[in-house]
Amino acid sequence: MKVKGLLVLVGLIAIGCGSSKNVRTSSTKPKIVTTKPVVEVSKTLKEDAKEENNSSEELVATSKVSATTATVTDYINSFSEVAKNNMRQHGIPASITLAQGILESGAGKGRLCLEANNHFGIKCHTGWTGPSIKHDDDAAQECFRKYNDPADSYRDHSLFLTSRSRYASLFQLDKLDYKGWAKGLKQAGYATDPKYPAKLIGIIERYELHMYDEEVVLGTKSNSVKAKDNNFANDAIAVKETGTKDLYTIQQGDTLYSLSKRFNTTVENIKKANNMTNNDLSIGQTIKIK
Repeated sequence: MKVKGLLVLVGLIAIGCGSSKNVRTSSTKPKIVTTKPVVEVSKTLKEDAKEENNSSEELVATSKVSATTATVTDYINSFSEVAKNNMRQHGIPASITLAQGILESGAGKGRLCLEANNHFGIKCHTGWTGPSIKHDDDAAQECFRKYNDPADSYRDHSLFLTSRSRYASLFQLDKLDYKGWAKGLKQAGYATDPKYPAKLIGIIERYELHMYDEEVVLGTKSNSVKAKDNNFANDAIAVKETGTKDLYTIQQGDTLYSLSKRFNTTVENIKKANNMTNNDLSIGQTIKIK
């Protein structure tokens, strides 16, 4: 009887141990299954957001610069109106002008752009009598043009293409054919990089710069154009207040640079017309534009 009783006791203990082991397993497994994926998803979302805000690409032309998407977008917002105005006046697609500006200037962060306002890597060439800057490119310490204002660089870029016979064939292309223009620039000798057309096309399509060409050619309007229309409305009010088309009343947010782009002139011209020694403006101040 003692032996039988002992066997029963041992059996009960074994069953109890097995039962407690099953309880521990079932209580711990859900913690592993439910917490680990939450941590991983949270980490992925944060990394994706960080990547979206800080994604960068290397722009290599006259400058080797790593530019973020935000940097390029800011550049486009700053110069899209200038590019469209030049397209209207000279026939060069705004998408091409902007893409070249982004590539050649490193989205405004390259040395030539920062120190010489040269957005397009235009070298001195024969006949250039303006200021210049030395910069390593195809050869060491080559001569590049230097400008007082970015708007001068954009205007000179248009004149550079329209005044040289080797680019004449480009102006026979459809204004919406940005791919043809990109390939034609390389064929005409604008750049020596064999990947130059692909780089321009890549920038145009990534940032949808061809939409600016459509705005000019087809008359389509986007939010940027509406903003421009509002600026022109403010201009009309300011001009009306002064009583003459040659004077302008400074509004909130105006700068000499924004006024030079809006009225197709330069910062230096405005300063000379008003005997200004600095770039300071006051709301309500009346200045001469031309």
